[in-house]
Amino acid sequence: MTAPKASRPYWPDALQNSSDATSGLKPWSWAVERLDKSHNYWISTSRPDGRSHLMVVWGIWWEDAFWFSTGPQTRKAKNIEAKPYCVIATEKADEAVILEGTVQEVKDRSAWKQIAEIYDRKYGGDLLPLLASSGGCIFRVEPQLAFGQDEHTANFIESATRWHFSPR
Repeated sequence: MTAPKASRPYWPDALQNSSDATSGLKPWSWAVERLDKSHNYWISTSRPDGRSHLMVVWGIWWEDAFWFSTGPQTRKAKNIEAKPYCVIATEKADEAVILEGTVQEVKDRSAWKQIAEIYDRKYGGDLLPLLASSGGCIFRVEPQLAFGQDEHTANFIESATRWHFSPR
């Protein structure tokens, strides 16, 4: 994947504006490291009536996308079926990565095997038998837009970064 384009997020109420359009922006590698290493992720989906639903999931960052599993009867799976968009956020708010994207269910069982191997190394256990016995699903989140915020930088405002992804 070509690295997404970094820019400043729209922040009209910031106390200061950077004099340079690119100084202090985080590289995409900073976001990937956090997407890869996070143990828990927040996922926000929209119910068919538009109300928000927020939940915690386990997942992996692989092949330039976020992957997670859930049961087909869960609220998030039902929401995705109705509106195939979501927001994913890493667990640490002080070094937050927030990813907006489109969601597709992955039905290719050969992909499931690859995903399960990575998932099992990260979390332990054995994902495939659990998915098979529960009728579970695997979903892939294709990133469209991402945001990064790092409270540990010298200039929090300058380090806030937005990444735009080119459509595939």
